[in-house]
Amino acid sequence: MACDLTTGRSLACKSELGGLKRFYATTDALGAITYSIVAGEEDSITTFAGAPEFMQYDLTGNTNTFVQTPTVSRDNGTLYFDQVLSVTLAKMTRTAHKELVLLMQSYPTIVVEDYNGNLFTMGLANQCSATGGSIVTGGARADLSGYTLTFQAEEAKPANFLDTSDLTDTTATIAAAVEAP
Repeated sequence: MACDLTTGRSLACKSELGGLKRFYATTDALGAITYSIVAGEEDSITTFAGAPEFMQYDLTGNTNTFVQTPTVSRDNGTLYFDQVLSVTLAKMTRTAHKELVLLMQSYPTIVVEDYNGNLFTMGLANQCSATGGSIVTGGARADLSGYTLTFQAEEAKPANFLDTSDLTDTTATIAAAVEAP
């Protein structure tokens, strides 16, 4: 059977952190993608043959999430992964207004970085779409004055890891940010 299991999973150590550090978005063509191959399967992304320029968006706080939900139909024999990125960006500015409208109008590929140094490539095959958000000034003095944004992608596989140990110059922005203290 093609779906035979290949390995189990032991109880993991309590060494991970939740939360997102930043995300990167590009509307540029990624070109051919090179993967590391593990057990005959495509695994982590090691290079993009194109020259995508990624824009960096730093995140703070505990409201940012990246959730991948498998949707399975036993009747239809189908499986896809619903990828949802929800972020909060504090402080409204004229420049941010314009940039975030462009981001929401586009169909970007997004790389999500968590606090464990993992990078996930969201919307790799089908790109991402903005599905909602808000521009909010809050009511109390300590309330958010900024933006909440939600992006979604539907992909055949979970978001691939991006391997920063073998990045080319086309992804230098991401490599430099991850390696910075």
